[in-house]
Amino acid sequence: MTNPQTEFDSPWKDILQLYFEEFMLFFFPQAHEEIDWTRKPEFLDKELQQVIRDAELGKRLVDKLVKIYRLGGEESWILVHVEVQAQEESDFSRRMYSYNYRIFDRYNRSVASIAVLGDEGINWRPNQFGYDLFGCRVDFQFPIVKLLDYKQRQAELLASRNPFATVVMAHLAALETRNNRLERKQQKLALTRRLYEQGFERENIINLFQFIDWMLTLPSELEKEFWQEFREYEETIRMRYVTSVERIGIEKGIEQGIEQGIEQGIKQGLIKGISLGLKLKFGESGQSLLPEIESIGDVDLLSTILDAIETVATVEQLRQVYLPVSE
Repeated sequence: MTNPQTEFDSPWKDILQLYFEEFMLFFFPQAHEEIDWTRKPEFLDKELQQVIRDAELGKRLVDKLVKIYRLGGEESWILVHVEVQAQEESDFSRRMYSYNYRIFDRYNRSVASIAVLGDEGINWRPNQFGYDLFGCRVDFQFPIVKLLDYKQRQAELLASRNPFATVVMAHLAALETRNNRLERKQQKLALTRRLYEQGFERENIINLFQFIDWMLTLPSELEKEFWQEFREYEETIRMRYVTSVERIGIEKGIEQGIEQGIEQGIKQGLIKGISLGLKLKFGESGQSLLPEIESIGDVDLLSTILDAIETVATVEQLRQVYLPVSE
């Protein structure tokens, strides 16, 4: 079984930062009304990492610390700590409390801690931590959203144009199809088509597709079928965003490689990107080029090959991009 942390971590972090206002509107509408959205939220990721290191509270999943401005509030700015939890954790409430008071102690500002629970346990709903000892009482309560509750609100999700309606549907689909990849392919295709049918702008389609693609991973053969069916759909509606969407997959490979080091990381990232691009565009026949490409040490040439994937029509045309050099 896929580790929920690796499956859900990165896409949630990215989508929260891209659509934080829409996130608050969708899940916490009352709080949304109290925020001054004319002032851009500031994400304090590095600062939060320091707080977490200081806390030494073990492994976390997805968390964000956001500096916002409140409408008509006494304080000019406050902090929102967002936690997205994809699996049950026995000391989750204690950890939420610890992060809250450590953030408060660091900034001396009011901190709103909120949690999105994306696990599969319908009855797990931690929202309070406290104790009462010798008349000293701690009572920390925080609002939660349980994504499983939206299984009963499918009609509402389908009708909504808020990006987080798509996010919730993709997350639930990932849980429901964990052991049925054929059904996952169908749901991935339906969610992707919905982006077009809802009339989202090009940039939103690409951003939300990236989330769907991360959440609903497929084996190579089903991934190939997905792209074939998706291209056929794009042709029927005379729109083609797939080049940009494929590029997202390529860049995902690059990012994974760059983490390993500058020169070597870029090379490995480019090769990963090329491998994914070949798979998406040419299927198994494209993979036959990998042994030749992996032997290339020139980063600039690898970058040229990566760019060429989008423009060439056949595997042989791509081979001609580097063949004179490799020979």
